[in-house]
Amino acid sequence: MVSIWEYLRGDRSYTFDNPGGQHKVTLTKSSPQHAITGPAATTGYLYVNLHWTMSSGGARPSPWDSFRRFFSPRLLRPQEPDSAQGTEPTNVDLDLACMYELSDGSTGVVQPLGGLFGDLQSAPYIKLSGDDQYGAPSGETMYVNLEKKDKFKRLLIFVYIYDGTPAFEQSHAVVTIVPQTGPRIEIKLEERARAARSCAVVLIENAGDNQLRVRREVRYVNGFQADIDRLYGFGMQWQRGYKGD
Repeated sequence: MVSIWEYLRGDRSYTFDNPGGQHKVTLTKSSPQHAITGPAATTGYLYVNLHWTMSSGGARPSPWDSFRRFFSPRLLRPQEPDSAQGTEPTNVDLDLACMYELSDGSTGVVQPLGGLFGDLQSAPYIKLSGDDQYGAPSGETMYVNLEKKDKFKRLLIFVYIYDGTPAFEQSHAVVTIVPQTGPRIEIKLEERARAARSCAVVLIENAGDNQLRVRREVRYVNGFQADIDRLYGFGMQWQRGYKGD
């Protein structure tokens, strides 16, 4: 049996329990939908992974790097990047999150902000594994308990920039959805959206008859959660929060 991280890396040195497991489906503007059907829609967990690579190479900054950047003269007099040399390295802290609507009409959010990491055994049956601040190889992973599929109406997976330069196109972010069987589903966040702080990535809807409908959204928003909520009509009340609250 392959580990989830080997699966996400696309390593071909192992065998799968299912023949289709080696493949992936990339959702694009021209092909935005995919259906997860049969036992895959109702068995075990659905894995949702966010991975990104910072322009600086993805390495965790050292205390000296932070000290040097703080006192760099370039902070006092910003310098336009030289097109011949490329852009300045960009450090960005992306967060994976999910707005949900359950079949009983209740709504909520699972996210690092405010420490709302969720729960797998009770509502909302969604849990975020942790908060990666530096684009580590494992990224951030969310688990959805598909044994409770009938409790779900819709799940909106979104990503927001908690800290750093608003530069989705420089973070090379990818959201990957991995069902228990069948192909993994990949959505790339690579479009230019200079002022965007958030992105509604993918909508997962309970279509009944043991089917989950996965639809690419990739809608960049200049604001944060409240602005995404208004676009999709979850109707929640929002207030300022901090990680660890």
